[in-house]
Amino acid sequence: MNKEFNKYETLNFYPLSPNKKRYSEGGLRINSEFKKSLPNKPLITIITVVLNGEKYLQETIDSIKNQTYKNYEFIVIDGGSTDKTLEIIKNNSNLIDYWVSEKDEGLYDAFNKGLNLARGDYIGIINSDDTYENDALHILTKYIAKNTNIDFIFGSVKKHWGILHGYKPEKIHYSWGFYSSHSTGFFIKNSSAKRLGFYNLKYRYHADYDYFYRMIVKKKMSGVATQKNEIFGNFRRGGFSSRVPWIKLLKDEITIRYDNGQNIFLIIFLVLYKLGFKILDLLKKIFTFTK
Repeated sequence: MNKEFNKYETLNFYPLSPNKKRYSEGGLRINSEFKKSLPNKPLITIITVVLNGEKYLQETIDSIKNQTYKNYEFIVIDGGSTDKTLEIIKNNSNLIDYWVSEKDEGLYDAFNKGLNLARGDYIGIINSDDTYENDALHILTKYIAKNTNIDFIFGSVKKHWGILHGYKPEKIHYSWGFYSSHSTGFFIKNSSAKRLGFYNLKYRYHADYDYFYRMIVKKKMSGVATQKNEIFGNFRRGGFSSRVPWIKLLKDEITIRYDNGQNIFLIIFLVLYKLGFKILDLLKKIFTFTK
């Protein structure tokens, strides 16, 4: 069985690989400071992965520091940045429980490292150019207290064109519209994450979709969504997937659907459907340009 689907144990520090150069590590755990859950105050793990993110990283860190709910731990996984990212991380070491800087195998490999290091009751991921609203974790813990048997929570997220909100598990088969956002909006119970396993590194661009498919369809995990006005964070334009050619994204999605056992005729229909929209968009641009 591939590593991605193995159960994993929680680590306090990420072990040094003989095949990778480690630049440095730090944080509160290095000084034997470990946070824990308190009565009626679950520990929340926040993971940020970054590579050359000096432009917005401090904003992300500040949004975590400004949370009204304080029982959280903050993990930063740096992929070996060559700009001022590492300097920003070191300047905020008193706010970071553990950080490590070394080469990795991409975004989802970094996510897996973060999962390995999470000691909290719930785990959330925020990209290094996104931000939380100040009451995000406060709202989250209210839902945790009211829904003790669920596996995950989706919070509303502001995007450049509006607010993403809601949880529609039936749409996992047909579109991406069943959740608000992977960054800032999604939190999963630590014990449920261990049952689900790692992100599958086979999928370079849409491993989060595979993660959610396994979570909802294969493992039949349950979740809730916040109200539209209960906003967790802000998703900045120009993220990872927006920089990937759409044909590569489509190829990854087709592979994920096929590997997870979707009906081949449904896959063909969805591919033709998406291609149709792409052709229409292209024709609109051509006619607009020629006017």
